[in-house]
Amino acid sequence: MFHSTRDHARICRGCWDQMRIPVPIRGPLAVPFRIFGISRSKMNPNICTLCERAFHRVKKQKHIPATVTILFADIRGFTHLSELINPSELSDIVRTFQDQCAKEIWAHDGIVNKQMGDGLMSIFNFPIKVENHAEAAIAAALEIQQQCKDSLGALITSLGITPPGTLGVGVDVHTGPVEIGQFSTDRSDFTALGGTVNLAARLEAKAVAGEVLISAECAALAPDITNDTLTRTLKLKGIELPVLAHVLTVAHNTETPKPWTSSLGLI
Repeated sequence: MFHSTRDHARICRGCWDQMRIPVPIRGPLAVPFRIFGISRSKMNPNICTLCERAFHRVKKQKHIPATVTILFADIRGFTHLSELINPSELSDIVRTFQDQCAKEIWAHDGIVNKQMGDGLMSIFNFPIKVENHAEAAIAAALEIQQQCKDSLGALITSLGITPPGTLGVGVDVHTGPVEIGQFSTDRSDFTALGGTVNLAARLEAKAVAGEVLISAECAALAPDITNDTLTRTLKLKGIELPVLAHVLTVAHNTETPKPWTSSLGLI
């Protein structure tokens, strides 16, 4: 399974991977850059705000084609839960979810491209180049499920809440071609657009609490993880043909913890 070995890069990995320019983001050499507004990005602490806000300067184009893996995650049962607790408690739950997701996405060299309250969108393989980006995204998705199951469960218990039966996290991962760039004059950060993103968003809506749905395109690039898993054929809104998805779930065992299992119980 994929694991990043560069958790605290001293130079921006995005600027290095995209331009071969060493922009310091940690240590004494980073201080002058911070004076000029260049600091670590909120999308991933191993890239800088040049990657985040100056795409056209980094790539010399407004947008470019790329092959990436997209991850969507969302809290299931959130609307029901919001009717049971006050806004302060709800914000604690959202913050815990977002923090756990970001931690695992960053650990596998992805970026948190968008945060939408109780959901998020992540990109793997830009601006940090990840050779096995499909495998990295799946690994992050499984860790998100495990960590959110533990941390959200503990938080719900501490608040004395009886959660709805559907409470949990749904995650999906899909790989394909996109256009990456800045698509608005009012917003300066980059994002990804295209059918790949649309299909990923639609697929995520079908993931029930505790599931990771993996598209066939993504699964084909990570056979060691997805072989011998259950599959499900889904009809997605706005997608003409049925979509085949591999289904993974996380096992929770406090005595002999396992990083992940498939829904068939295979390591």
